[in-house]
Order: sequence, then C-alpha cells, then structure tokens
Amino acid sequence: MNSDSEPKHRPIRSFVIRGGRMTDSQRKAIEEHWDKFVVDFTGQSLPLSSLFPTIAPLTVEIGFGMGDSLLAMAAANPQQNFLGIEVHKPGVGKLINGIAEQGLSNLKVICDDAKEVIEQGLDNASVDRFLVFFPDPWHKKKHHKRRIIQPQFSKLLSDRLKPGGKLHLATDWQAYAEHMLEVLEAEPSLSNANGPGQYWLEPDRPETKFQRRGQRLGHGVWDLLYQKTPS
Repeated sequence: MNSDSEPKHRPIRSFVIRGGRMTDSQRKAIEEHWDKFVVDFTGQSLPLSSLFPTIAPLTVEIGFGMGDSLLAMAAANPQQNFLGIEVHKPGVGKLINGIAEQGLSNLKVICDDAKEVIEQGLDNASVDRFLVFFPDPWHKKKHHKRRIIQPQFSKLLSDRLKPGGKLHLATDWQAYAEHMLEVLEAEPSLSNANGPGQYWLEPDRPETKFQRRGQRLGHGVWDLLYQKTPS
C-alpha cells in the first residue's frame, strides 16, 4: 500500500502533528494557563462576543507557529482582538506563556484544526482579518494537495470575512507564492489590494521565525494582501 495514500473517508490535512519537546516554561504555561487563554472548540459556533472583554475588530491567525509575531501584534494593538489557531502544543504553550507574562486580554488561542474551526466555529462575515504566515509549502508535487491555500478554503475564508475584510498571506517559497497568487486571483469575492497579480512589497507585519530562517537559507519572501469585495 502507498504510504502517501489518504483513506477516502478522511480529509486531507494541511499539517502533520509533530511531537516536539516542550520546555519547562511551555509545559508550566499549559498546566497553569490553558483554561484561561485556550478556547475549547466543540464543533459549534464560537461565542465571539463573549471571548474578549470588549467587542473590537477581530484578527484570526491560522497556524501561528511559536506565536512570537501574533503576541507582538496583540501587544501593540490593544484596541483589537486576536484569535490564534495552532495544532502544535509547544507553540501553544509558548504563546500562552507570553500572554500571561504580558497580561494581555485581547488574545485567545484554539488548539485544533484550523479548517474545522473556521468552517464550524466562525459565522459568515464575522472576521475583520485573516493571517496565514509561512504555512507548510509541501514542496513535493505529490504533496501539493495538502497545501492549505486551495480554492475551496479561500472561498471559505472569504465567506467568513466582513465586507472590506482582509486576507494577508506570506511565504518564503516562490513556487507556493505563485500557487497562492493563482488561487486567490481566481476567487471572485476577493480583490488584490496591490493590483491584479501583484505581491505586497512592503507588508505591515512583524518579522517571524520562519521568515528569518528562510532568509538565512537565501529564500525570498512574498506577501499577498486581498480584500473582501462588498456584495
């Protein structure tokens, strides 16, 4: 049997759960702060209005990794709310440790499959901004089907955005950047904020760990910014 085959009843995942060692501080944060900062996802619509102390514009980051850039954005923008989705426990532990240390109330975390959370947990027109920074490029051709940015998922993100809401993506793999551009340019409900077929040359975002790693390896960085067009 081909080990890369996917049972027909099981959805294709854009991620692989890696064990990964947790540091003592990450483990301690999970033990002490999980219930305070991690939202329990049950497959039902999330009560966004009660997750944060105040109702404010909502940014959702998909796959925040170790969470450094998300933590920085939340700390720099207390007038906004942030929700991070990540499946890897070490990254979740590191982020909630940072939330506790900085005393932030505008940042919450969900440790679950982003596709399921967005499809089942978020209502249409409920999000002001989605961030997808340096997702796994799945660079082997046979694995391209695992890339999270696909036509169906892009349509789902667009549905969840408010009119005028934004989708910001970044990658350090040129082939994936070209794939993202092709997929998103074909989504009629989204418009490229920098002009058709254009990348965002001076993006407004913190530098990430994956960006620094890519630059050390000599990779370029490509950002894309799309906006939900009014109905």
